[in-house]
Amino acid sequence: MSLNCSLWQDDSVSVKHFAFAKFSEVTEQCFLLFTLILLIFSASLTGNALIAFAIWTNPVLHTPMYFFLANLSLLEIGYTCSVIPKMLQSLVSEVQGVSQKGCATQMFFFTLFGISECCLLAAMALDRYVAICSPLHYATRMSRGVCVHLAMVSWGVGCIVGLGQTNYIFSLNFCGPCEIDHFFCDLPPILALACGDTSHNEAAVFAVAILCISSPFLLIIASYSRILAAVLIMPSPEGRQKALSTCSSHLFVVTLFYGSGSVTYLMPKASHSPGMDKLLALFYTVVTPMLNPIIYSLRNNEVKAALWRTLGKKKVLTHG
Repeated sequence: MSLNCSLWQDDSVSVKHFAFAKFSEVTEQCFLLFTLILLIFSASLTGNALIAFAIWTNPVLHTPMYFFLANLSLLEIGYTCSVIPKMLQSLVSEVQGVSQKGCATQMFFFTLFGISECCLLAAMALDRYVAICSPLHYATRMSRGVCVHLAMVSWGVGCIVGLGQTNYIFSLNFCGPCEIDHFFCDLPPILALACGDTSHNEAAVFAVAILCISSPFLLIIASYSRILAAVLIMPSPEGRQKALSTCSSHLFVVTLFYGSGSVTYLMPKASHSPGMDKLLALFYTVVTPMLNPIIYSLRNNEVKAALWRTLGKKKVLTHG
């Protein structure tokens, strides 16, 4: 279906609606992709909700590490809900459009949850650093108040960056074309539709991405450098294995999240194609949020036990 942008503009020739590029012209392929993404989305929501609920209802998990994990699960739920429902609608709808306000809203929430996750992953690395390198001071340095403040800062930074970036992008004029070469309202493809020379705008968005994505990542690298140094001088092999096992799940999640996101937002545009951007975006918006609960539940006996207790309680309540 071709798009007529003239129908989506106002009298001042400013685009008020956008359309997402189609995944495929073949209906069967779109339906197959719709089914696959819906299944992954359902698994992601269920897994993250179960982990958050298990941590909330099991007092044994009321520790800093699991407090941050519960926040991560809530962020993943918001992250996927900001993108996937509209994506699913576009796969089965003839008119794959979104208003400018709707697009701005999606961009805000996607940026909010994405940047908040960057900061929260850094807070989780800091927690592991204190636990392994300063175990005697862990209770005071990672008190409940400190953890709440770190979580609030993570969510707050995401909100501020989301508001700032969205307002900055949509203060520009869009005079056509109106087709977004993506499946959601991400910053680079929307900025590409703005009128005139946007090189300065792209530089500003890139600078914010460097600051908000690279800074938490550098903190994660610094924390794990100190952790590795502390682990290497531990006299007991069992102690080294236990210390590293508490970090492995977090390191795996960081690798998945930053590995795909950094290529999209931190690499020069000439180094990757729009098609590659879409594949990477599918990975970090659809697949990664589903994998996180699996990673933490499979590699953590306490989480597995809490999930079994939670599921057992639900069965008892259901049969009761």
